[in-house]
Amino acid sequence: MSPTTGLLTDAEVQALRDAVTEAVLATPAGMRESLADDPEAALRLVAATRVAAEETSRLLREAAAGARAAGHSWDTLGKLLGVSKQAAQQRFGTPSRPDPGETTGPRERKVLSPLTSLDEMAVLTEHGRKGWELVDYGTLFHVVEESDVQWEHYRHPWSPGARRRMEAEGWTLVKTMTFPWGYYKRSLDLPPEA
Repeated sequence: MSPTTGLLTDAEVQALRDAVTEAVLATPAGMRESLADDPEAALRLVAATRVAAEETSRLLREAAAGARAAGHSWDTLGKLLGVSKQAAQQRFGTPSRPDPGETTGPRERKVLSPLTSLDEMAVLTEHGRKGWELVDYGTLFHVVEESDVQWEHYRHPWSPGARRRMEAEGWTLVKTMTFPWGYYKRSLDLPPEA
């Protein structure tokens, strides 16, 4: 096991590093071949690497939020990342969380909390039948809004391909980017249960 990850083998760590490197070198057309004789290629490599770094940073933030939603502590995350629990919480904590009594506009909103990845879907299913639509979420909470119809809610591992398939079936992604889960909703056009 790698001392820096704790949960991945050295071979898995190397495979991930190789995959990221290959993606950076292969995505801009002709990048690898042009590095030897085109000075502009060096700048394109910097730009491609920056995009990859931004994306892996976003994935790390989403993965940390997912680990928290699954019930893991800041101490555990800090140890895995090689930082203190306070540093992990400062870097990856949700900056603000809606007030549980928050309402906005004519439709009532409420915060369902604390929820983990183990119980959130059952809670969302129950609220969806009663006419509550998922409108936002974060670590250990979901925000639902009162509606005149029943709602279905679905959690699926995030991928652009899955998003296209889900949207083709009438589902709407709740947030534009999310990792490791995509949360979807769709109206059932039925009145809410009492």
